[in-house]
Amino acid sequence: MSAGRFAPSPSGDLHLGNLRTAILAWLFARASGRRFLVRVEDLDRQRSRPEFERSQLDDLAALGLTWDPPVVRQSERDDLYAAALARLTAAGLTFECFCTRREIADAVRAPHAPPGSYPGTCRDLTETQRAAKRTERPPAIRLRAEADEWTVRDELRGEITGHVDDLVLRRGDGAHAYNLAVVVDDGEQGVDQVVRGADLLDAAPAQAYLAHTLGLPASTYAHVPLALNAEGRRLAKRDRAVTLRDLTPDEAWSLIGASLGVRARSPEALLAELDPWKISLDPWIVTR
Repeated sequence: MSAGRFAPSPSGDLHLGNLRTAILAWLFARASGRRFLVRVEDLDRQRSRPEFERSQLDDLAALGLTWDPPVVRQSERDDLYAAALARLTAAGLTFECFCTRREIADAVRAPHAPPGSYPGTCRDLTETQRAAKRTERPPAIRLRAEADEWTVRDELRGEITGHVDDLVLRRGDGAHAYNLAVVVDDGEQGVDQVVRGADLLDAAPAQAYLAHTLGLPASTYAHVPLALNAEGRRLAKRDRAVTLRDLTPDEAWSLIGASLGVRARSPEALLAELDPWKISLDPWIVTR
């Protein structure tokens, strides 16, 4: 059965923007007859904390959101990511990359390539060159992308075509990268509707291409508007944005409901009142 999902990183409490996205992800899933899953994206072992996972799940429950079990944790799924990486490598679709972030930032790119994209430095190294570089640092593993662009379907914004990069699949320290994990998880869990913040819009084409390369079904996306502070910057945990530590659930519902132009104060009431495919694409300016 198809599913939607909310997938927070347990590196802090969920702020109002996170909670609004969770509510919308639930709404899109339930309005389309899908399961709704919660996945804990705890690949970052240094910043992830069990206490934040507990508080995030408690906050979702306090708002009345329900999800279909089980709650999945990326830290427990390395075998799945390793198997996917092995399939890509066996097909000749990966290569070792020895570039540092600074080297990538300073590299010359093709005129059409977006800023920050991988310039292809290590794509065609000889085995002798790779062996020499392994003595300097362990390599990351990148996808050898065979398309420059890919098109995805966004349920709010229509078709979106974007750049396909040679994504990092495994970092130099041996940890599997987020892009590989999220694509493998969505495919394995039957997630075919990805609702998340508009800050991840540019990542969708490359992630969809990776899913295609792995033979996984295509997902549709809905990149919902961001919550911004009074200065127009994206709300962030590190900036002490408002959370349920500062508000009651009813107060949070009042603010989030007002941002969506509805009076609903529960998920069920919201489902009856709001068509998620008609929400405004304007950012939500949070002044509290």
